[in-house]
Amino acid sequence: MRLLHTSDWHLGRSFHRVGMLGAQAEFIGHLVTTVRERAVDAVVVSGDVYDRAVPPLAAVELFDDALHRLADLGVPTVMISGNHDSARRLGVGAGLMGRAGIHLRTEPSSCGTPVVLSDGHGDVAFYGLPYLEPALVRDEFAVEKAGHEAVLAAAMDRVRADLATRASGTRSVVLAHAFVTGGEPSDSERDITVGGVAAVPAGVFDGVDYVALGHLHGCQTLTERVRYSGSPLPYSFSEAGHRKTMWLVDLAADGAVTAERVDCPVPRALARIRGTLEELLADPGLTRHEEAWIEATLTDPVRPAEPMARLTERFPHTLSLAFDPARPADEPEVSYARRLAGRDDQQIAEDFVTHVRGTGPDDHERTVLRDAFDAVRADDAVREVAR
Repeated sequence: MRLLHTSDWHLGRSFHRVGMLGAQAEFIGHLVTTVRERAVDAVVVSGDVYDRAVPPLAAVELFDDALHRLADLGVPTVMISGNHDSARRLGVGAGLMGRAGIHLRTEPSSCGTPVVLSDGHGDVAFYGLPYLEPALVRDEFAVEKAGHEAVLAAAMDRVRADLATRASGTRSVVLAHAFVTGGEPSDSERDITVGGVAAVPAGVFDGVDYVALGHLHGCQTLTERVRYSGSPLPYSFSEAGHRKTMWLVDLAADGAVTAERVDCPVPRALARIRGTLEELLADPGLTRHEEAWIEATLTDPVRPAEPMARLTERFPHTLSLAFDPARPADEPEVSYARRLAGRDDQQIAEDFVTHVRGTGPDDHERTVLRDAFDAVRADDAVREVAR
């Protein structure tokens, strides 16, 4: 059976204030063409279909168009909700859509109930594990500790229990939206840390033939059977080095996996450039980036006059401008933004305690801070669903 694995469409999202809907529509067209021309038997979409719980109308219309075009091809599609989606909204009409071959899996309770498709070698069971917010699903899975590993392990127990009841030789595919250990994040994914832990081990998914992951935006192979497709478009300059692709996966009769990367359309190249303003304007080596979307970091010791206006004369698609003046090694770091770069909410809060009190938080206080951040994020998730 030939699968096309994709995820993280983030329909409705912009890139540094540049609307991406046209590029997203081009990607959908490319996906449909790939399904038709490469004889794909099933499409799997591993979450974050939309960029936010209440997407703009244009994004909903594009999603509707994608579903109609996939249904017209007669190729089954299985998709799950991600942490950016409203699971309840995305799942509206799932029963009716299933009759057209579009199988939406957005309810945690359905993790052990597969979509079963068949080919000449028998059945393939597709299990959809939507994004599982630990604080909201701990009762459903009866876990003592609300963490990503615990709830995903409980969900996979249901998958393996159902698979054990099926005919010998039934192959299995799991769709999941999670941060799995070994994956490389970028700046455009929303933090899903719970209790100070974001990642779960790949071993959680043992016992199935292929795991189609979503959440991280870079295409990655964790094992031959566990892969991220990545997002089809870039959503941060940290993705400048990414090759945006989908996975074309062939699942053999014995469950063996072979996979090929299928490139996605590139709306415009990304480039990160760094140096003094005069260096950036004069460097002939930067000619290749003149039509790219640009993130420029100026190292001038004194901020030059009208830097953005001057940069855009050569690089008209400059979208981000930052300043990082060259300083002597012994000069203290003065940029507040630089001090915070790469630090999560927990670390920033602990630094604040240290600054105010003179000593850092003890273990109990760290736990209190961590629980508070977890509670706020869980409350935000509930509010998004209720909107």
